[in-house]
Amino acid sequence: MAVSERVKSGITLGVFVGFAFLIGGVGGAATQSALVDWYPTLQKSALNPPNIAFPIAWTVLFVLMGVAAWLVWREGWREPKAVKRGLWLYFVQLVFNMLWSVVFFGMQSPLGGLLVVVPFWLLIVAMGLKYREVSGAAFWLTVPYILWVGFAAYLNFMVWWLN
Repeated sequence: MAVSERVKSGITLGVFVGFAFLIGGVGGAATQSALVDWYPTLQKSALNPPNIAFPIAWTVLFVLMGVAAWLVWREGWREPKAVKRGLWLYFVQLVFNMLWSVVFFGMQSPLGGLLVVVPFWLLIVAMGLKYREVSGAAFWLTVPYILWVGFAAYLNFMVWWLN
């Protein structure tokens, strides 16, 4: 790979990872005040992790999803339709990622969160399946995200149910 191609590839990797963190930051901003005033007052599942687990998990997941998108982008010449669809799903699911934080925490609506987290999870699954057509590594990097958001949906349901 020529130097200019490596630079372009590195910049693109940075864009995919950076965009995930940017969207995550917007969702995080909607979350902050609720973590202090509202969320601690709620009944939660016995499986609810300690609060410190969430930023650690999301940091790892944002990196993994950015790298997965980059791996798919690099294979654009091989399966152009699958790449375009996979990357479109990447950006759409990120919007749902942000939307879930805004609805669940920002609007303090567990029911609204449930209405967002289901299509959000389905978009991630669709993205992973589309990635699998292009890059096995990209698919496997997406699996922890699928599992985590599935777990988040369970936690969201339990908050709604218990409160």
